[in-house]
Amino acid sequence: MAERLQKYLASRGLGSRREIEAWISRGEVQVNGRVAQLGDQVEPTDVIRVRGRPVAGGERSHRWLAYHKPEGEICSRSDPEGRPSVFAALPRLRGQRWVSVGRLDLNTSGLLLFTTDGALAHALMHPSTGLVREYAVRVLGEIPTEVQEGLLRNIELEDGPAHFDTLRAAGGEGANHWFHVTVGEGRNRLVRRLWEAAGVTVSRLIRVRYGSIELGRGLRSGRFRDLEPMEVRALYDAAALRVPAPAGTSRRGAGSGAARKTRRPGAKGR
Repeated sequence: MAERLQKYLASRGLGSRREIEAWISRGEVQVNGRVAQLGDQVEPTDVIRVRGRPVAGGERSHRWLAYHKPEGEICSRSDPEGRPSVFAALPRLRGQRWVSVGRLDLNTSGLLLFTTDGALAHALMHPSTGLVREYAVRVLGEIPTEVQEGLLRNIELEDGPAHFDTLRAAGGEGANHWFHVTVGEGRNRLVRRLWEAAGVTVSRLIRVRYGSIELGRGLRSGRFRDLEPMEVRALYDAAALRVPAPAGTSRRGAGSGAARKTRRPGAKGR
């Protein structure tokens, strides 16, 4: 059955749809010996090459990870300033690429989801999916009730109005107070910008949930784990996609869903 070229390649783990669309625009993809164009439809029997390398036909198996991002790591694959990348902490793949489901800024820690299924990542990040993101936020000072109520109503930001869907106090001592907030969209630095618009200083921000996937207490900073089958199924259900076959389990940690410690070559232990 024919499908759009960028969707076909993304479903085989070569990258996100956005990345693949850029490759097509630059003439780096060929279909049956001709340079591909955006909007081309392909079938499994077509001969596809990306930067001269053939793409295997048939349905690919996939992996899905939860990663506990530390502060100080960027969500890009490379950085001119030499800052560490979250991708350097992930297991290596052959013939596929890790695609992140959304991003976290440099100073935000917590849950990041990764998959080799670019079509899934694209669907989960699409605004129409509306998956809930939950954050633990540490702020400075007492937050009056009227300010909290205002954050649950629309606040005008430079890219349009926004608000927290839920906001609840979560304790704290002295000048530090913790809150848990949820939003249903992934605009850049949205949680920080909403607090800043209300005149509140954020001193720490941790994403603790994305959709139905929770960070949990067992996944330490800088470690990843393979998602459980029920968690994978929930993501595909949320994206209205069919669950593909999983990849082999030879690279998993001991036990189902086990967390693995990751360390870059030459890096000191955390």
